[in-house]
Amino acid sequence: MANQRQGLNVPDIDFETTWGVLEKAFLEIHTKNASALSFEELYRNAYKIVLKKKGEELYNKVAEFEARWLSSEVRMKIVATITPPLQLLTEGSGGRALSSTAERRTAGENFLRTLKESWEDHGVCMGMLTDVLMYMVSTQAQQHAANDGTDLEKDRVYCTDHRQPSIFAKAMGLFRDQILGSLDRPNGTQLAESLTKVILDQIQMDRDGEKIDQHLIKANVYMLEGLYHSDQEVEEEKLYLQLFEPHFLSTSAAFYREEGERLLKESDAGTYCKEAKRRIDEESDRCRSTISESTTPKIQKVVEDELIRHKMKGLIEMDSGVQYMIDNDKFHELGLVFELESRVDARKPELTKAIVSIVQDMGAAINKAAETTSVAPPAPAGQDDAGEDKPKAGSTRQINQQTAAALKWVEDVLALKERFDVFWKTSFNSDQTISTALTRSISEVINAFNRSSEYISLFIDENMKKGIRDKSEAEIDATLEQAIVTLRYLQDKDIFETYYKKHLCKRLLLKKSQSIDVEKQMISRMKIELGNSFTLKLEAMFKDMTLSEELTGGYRSHIARLGQADTKRVDLSINVLTSMTWPLEAFRGAGEDERESRNNLLFPGSIERIKTGFERFYAERYSGRKLTWQTNMGDADMKATFPRSRNGKPMTHDINCSTYGMLILLLFNDLPTTQSLTLEEIQAKTNIPLNDLKRNLQSLAVAPKTRFLVKEPMSREINPGDRFRYNEDFSSKIIKIKVGVVSAGNKVEGEKERKETEKKNNDSRGFAIEAAVVRIMKQRKELSHAQLLTETLTVLSGQFRPDVNMIKKRIESLIEREYLERLEEAAVPSYRYLA
Repeated sequence: MANQRQGLNVPDIDFETTWGVLEKAFLEIHTKNASALSFEELYRNAYKIVLKKKGEELYNKVAEFEARWLSSEVRMKIVATITPPLQLLTEGSGGRALSSTAERRTAGENFLRTLKESWEDHGVCMGMLTDVLMYMVSTQAQQHAANDGTDLEKDRVYCTDHRQPSIFAKAMGLFRDQILGSLDRPNGTQLAESLTKVILDQIQMDRDGEKIDQHLIKANVYMLEGLYHSDQEVEEEKLYLQLFEPHFLSTSAAFYREEGERLLKESDAGTYCKEAKRRIDEESDRCRSTISESTTPKIQKVVEDELIRHKMKGLIEMDSGVQYMIDNDKFHELGLVFELESRVDARKPELTKAIVSIVQDMGAAINKAAETTSVAPPAPAGQDDAGEDKPKAGSTRQINQQTAAALKWVEDVLALKERFDVFWKTSFNSDQTISTALTRSISEVINAFNRSSEYISLFIDENMKKGIRDKSEAEIDATLEQAIVTLRYLQDKDIFETYYKKHLCKRLLLKKSQSIDVEKQMISRMKIELGNSFTLKLEAMFKDMTLSEELTGGYRSHIARLGQADTKRVDLSINVLTSMTWPLEAFRGAGEDERESRNNLLFPGSIERIKTGFERFYAERYSGRKLTWQTNMGDADMKATFPRSRNGKPMTHDINCSTYGMLILLLFNDLPTTQSLTLEEIQAKTNIPLNDLKRNLQSLAVAPKTRFLVKEPMSREINPGDRFRYNEDFSSKIIKIKVGVVSAGNKVEGEKERKETEKKNNDSRGFAIEAAVVRIMKQRKELSHAQLLTETLTVLSGQFRPDVNMIKKRIESLIEREYLERLEEAAVPSYRYLA
C-alpha cells in the first residue's frame, strides 16, 4: 500500500461529498454494520481532506457526529434503565427505605450494565474511527507530504499542529459530556451523579452481606478512571477521583461512624475488635475486586478513624474492655485491641493509659493491704528464728503477722509484674512503648509504698534463711533474679542498703544463712546492677567473717603451742567485726547504759581466762587496735544432764543458747537442786542488762520446750523478786536443743525503730549531697543555682530521690563552712568553689 501511495496526486476534492462518505461509514460502524466497509478507501478520503488543509473541518465534523450519536442514541438507551426504584435512589428520596434490596439491586445492575456496554461500544467504535483517521498519528503523513512537495510544517498532523486533543481523547470527552454530564430527565440528576449513587448503593448492599456483581461495578469504575474533567487529561482530574471517590469516602465514614456506635452498644469488646479488623480487611478486598486499589489507603484511614481512633477510648472502657480482659486473661482479645490501636498511632496512647491505670490500681491495692497490716498491732512476742527448736522435717516456722505481710507484699508485686510481662509478650508483641509504660508503672507502685526498701530486704533475708533450702541451682538463680528485679525499680537504694546490712549482719552472726556462696552471688549481682560503691561495706562484712575464721584457727593453734589447752574443753570461736562496717544496732539494746553494762559482764573463771587470752593474742598480732566485746551477739554450746529426762533415767542434752543464757545456766551448776536465785541475785552475779536478762529468763524458765529452770511464781512476765531454780524434772526426746531469745531475728521495724533508721539515713543523705555538690563545684568552679541543682539531682538519682529543700540546706551549710561562696555580681543566683 505504501508503494501505491508514492506517486499519489491529490486532486481537488469536494469536502461535503467526502465527508458524506465518511459520515455514512461512521454510522455503519456505530450500528455494527462495518463488515462491508473498505477501510482503505475511508483512510484515503480522510487523508485527502487533511492534505487539502481541511483537517479542522473534518475534526469538527467528527466531533459533531459523535455528540449527536451519543445524545440521541446512547443516552436514551441508558436513561431508559432508570426505573422508579432507581429514580427514588438517585433523587435521594429515601429509595433505600421505599424499595426492596432485590428491586434496587436489579435496577442498579441494569443501569450499570447498560452504561458499561455503552462505554465499551463507544471505545470499540472510536478505536475503528481512530484507525480510519490514523493520519493524526501516522508518520506516513509526513512522508507523503515530502514526496508531494507539501510544506511539512503546515500540513503536519492536524491535532498536533493545532494543540487539539486526539480524536480518541476528544471522543472520550464527548462521552463524559454527552452521557455522564447529561440529565436523566428534565430538571433531573446528572447521570454521573446517578452512577455514583448506584455504585454506592451496591457497595452498601455488599457491606450488609448481600451478593452483588463486583465485575460490573469494577467495569464502571474503570470507565471513571479513564475519563478526565478536561480534555487535557491531567492525572489528578480523573472523574473517579473527582466525582466518585470523595462521595465513597464520605458515605463510608458516615456508615462506619454509625457501625462503631452500634457495635459499642450491642457487642462485647472482643467482638468489636474482630468486627473492626474484618471491616478493614473487607474494604481492602473491595478496593481490589470492586473499585480501585488506589483508594485502599484512603478507605483504610476512614475505617481506622471511625472504628478505632474515635472509638478506642469507648472500647477500652466497655464493661468487657481492657479491665475485663486483664482480669480474665483474655490474651487474644487484648492483642486485638493492641493491634487495632497500633494501626492508628504507634504510641498507642489510649491502651497505654489504660494499662498504666490498671497496674497502678492493682499496685495501690497491694500497697494498701500491706499498710493495713503494717499498722496493725504486732503479734505477741515469742520465739523467733534465733531461738526455735530445730524444726522437724517438713515443718514450717511461724513468722509474725507483719513480717508475713512484708513477704506477701514483695511476692504480690513480683506476681503483678510477672502477670503483665506475660501480657506484654503474648498480647502486646513485646512492644517497647508498652514496656516503658509498664516499667514506669511498676516503679511507681514500688516507690509509692514507704516501706518498700525494708520489705525487699526482708524478702531476700527470708529466702537466704529458708527459701533456697532444697532448691536447685536454676531455682536459686530465679529467686536471686526476682530480688534484683524488685531492687531495679527501687529509687531509694540507700535505704535498702541500710536494711540489707542489718539483715545480713544477723544472718551471718546468727549463722542463719543457708549458703554463704549464694549470699556472695547476691552481692555480685548487686554490684553489677548498682555499682561497686553500693557493695563495698557488704563485701567488707564477708571479709571480716573470713578473717575471723583465720583468727579463731590461729588462736587455737597458739593455745596448742603453749600447752594451755583447757582441760574442761572450753572452746572459743570469735568474730572480729569492723565497727564502721557492721550495723551492730540491728541487735536489741543499743543504749549507752546497756552497752556499758555488756562490756562489764561477770564471766566464770574458765571463760574469763579464754577471753583475756584472746585479747593478748589479738593485741600481739594487731597492735593499736581495741576490742569491744559484743556479748549480746554471742552464743554458746553446752552439755547439760537432767536426772529424769527420759523414762526416769538421766539424759545429757546438747544445748545451744545465747552468751547470756550460758552465764545464767552456769550459776546453777554448783547450787543444790533445791536452792533458788532471785532475779536481782542473778543480775548481781552476771551484770547482764536487765532487759536482756528478762528476755533470756523467759526462754529458760517460761518457754515450754526449753524450761531448764523453774520460775516461782510461774507467769509469762519476769518481775522483781521472782525466784529461779534448777528444773530436775526437765524431760525432752530431743538431744540437741536450741534456746530461743525473744525478738532476736529480722522482723519488720516498729515505728520508733523506723524513725531512727530514717533519721540516720537522712544524715547519710546529707553527707552524700554535700560530697556531690563539692565534686561538681570543684570541677565546674562556678555554676548557677539552677544548674547546680540539676547536676546534683542527676548525680544522686542512682542512689535515692534527693529532696530539693535538703540540697538547698546543704548548699547553705557549705557556704557557711566556706566551701562555696555566692557570686553577688551574677545576673542569676550562682556559686563559686573555694579551694
